[in-house]
Amino acid sequence: MSKAEKTKQFIIEKTASLFNTKGYIATSLSDITEATGLTKGSIYGNFENKDEVALEVYKYNSGLLAKIMARSLGEEFPGTVDKLNAFVNFYRKNWKTVFESGGCPLMNAATEADDSFPNLKKQVTQSFEGWIKKIADVISDGQENGELRRDINANEYGSLFIMLVEGGILLAKTTEDENYLHLALNRILFIIDKELKILPS
Repeated sequence: MSKAEKTKQFIIEKTASLFNTKGYIATSLSDITEATGLTKGSIYGNFENKDEVALEVYKYNSGLLAKIMARSLGEEFPGTVDKLNAFVNFYRKNWKTVFESGGCPLMNAATEADDSFPNLKKQVTQSFEGWIKKIADVISDGQENGELRRDINANEYGSLFIMLVEGGILLAKTTEDENYLHLALNRILFIIDKELKILPS
């Protein structure tokens, strides 16, 4: 990694929590210089403008979440139901860390990703679509291996799980009451057990 690449990565990592907590639009160049200890000239020497910093930080934050989700849904858990339960358990165990770092980076960016920042909106859309596909693929694998019912729509349930998680995080973070998130997670577990699994006849 070149010196310039190291500097860019330093800026991204130092401002990752800042952007996620304060907001991608509300974070100013002064906030960035304060967080990094670098001058405005150094920032602009590595990024075209603040929006470019924000986009790269979003990619970094969403990438970290994607890696964690990949582990939850990965080969460590051989069964489909085990993978889906691990996905739920990640939020059950790590909600405090997620909240302290500003909440879900996808949800936070989504609230700002309107027509005033179309490039961010595009990135957020791709993140959600990718996340839904990962869960849908796991469900599809479960249908193929005989763990889950074949007559369900994997994409619909993938979307539903994301909606429940994000809605639970939103209410829990807004009200400072974690029970909203646990309620959403409990509902996902109920759906897995009662709607997705092949029940004994």
